[in-house]
Amino acid sequence: MTVADLLRRYEQEVTPRKRGAKFEQSRLRQLLGHSIANASLHNLSGALVSQYRDDRLKVVKPASVRRELTVLRHIFEVARTEWGMPIRANPVHQIKLPNDSKPRERRLEEGDDTRLADAISSNSAWYLRPLIALAIETGMRRGELLSIRWKDVDQTARTIRILKTKNGHPRTIPLTPKAVEILTSLERKDEWVFPVTPNAVRLAWERLRRRAGLEDLRLHDLRHEAVSRFFEYGLTVPEVALISGHKDPRMLSRYTHLRPEKVAEKLAKATAG
Repeated sequence: MTVADLLRRYEQEVTPRKRGAKFEQSRLRQLLGHSIANASLHNLSGALVSQYRDDRLKVVKPASVRRELTVLRHIFEVARTEWGMPIRANPVHQIKLPNDSKPRERRLEEGDDTRLADAISSNSAWYLRPLIALAIETGMRRGELLSIRWKDVDQTARTIRILKTKNGHPRTIPLTPKAVEILTSLERKDEWVFPVTPNAVRLAWERLRRRAGLEDLRLHDLRHEAVSRFFEYGLTVPEVALISGHKDPRMLSRYTHLRPEKVAEKLAKATAG
C-alpha cells in the first residue's frame, strides 16, 4: 500500500465532510502529483516529507506548503489511529514545517473610511456601502455577511443568528446601535439581506479599493478592524470571542491590533485621581 492509496481514501471518506473540501481537494492533487505518493507505507520517513517540503517551497509560498503538510499530517494520523495502517510514527512530526504567514496588521487608518465612502458612487453596487459598514460593526466574514437571512435578524434583541460559519458552529452575534441602524435602512427585497454572490462582492471590492487608492486594503482587514475596536471599547476576551466566533484565544490575538494611543487613553482615565 502506498501514500497515494491513503490520499485517495481520505479524499473519499474524510474531505467531503469538511466545509473547505474544494480547497483540500486541490492540496490532495498536489500531493498525488509528487513522488511521495508512490512511497510504500513501510518506507515512510521524515526525509521523504522534507523532500516534498523543499520541492514545493521552490514553487509556492511557505504558508501554502505548511497547509499542504498539515493535511498530510492529518492523513497519516487518521490512517495510523483509525484505519489500522502499518505506520509506526507520523513522518510529518519528524520535520520542521515552514513558518506560517505573518499575521496582517492592517487596520483602517485615519481617512481610509472617508476615502472608501467617497469612492462609492451612484454607479457602484447598491450593497457595497451597507456591507462594508456592517463588516466593520460586526466583524463578520464575507461569507457570513452573505449568509444572513432576514428571519435570522432580531432587531428587538439586537442580534443576528448565522448558521453558516467557517468553523461550522452557528452563533448569535450582538449588534451595535449602528449595525441595527444599517439593517433598518435596507429594503427587504429577498430572503437574504445581501442576495449577491461572493464573486460579485469580490469584484466590486476590487474596483472600489482601486478608486479609493487603497489597494493594500483587503476586505478581510475589516474583520481585523472590528475585533480590534471591540477590545478598544473595553469588551473582554469571552465577549469578543462570542462576536467573532474564535474558539482559540491565540487565533483571536492574531486579529487584534490595538492602537497604543487608545490604550494610553484608557490608562489615563483609570489612573486619573
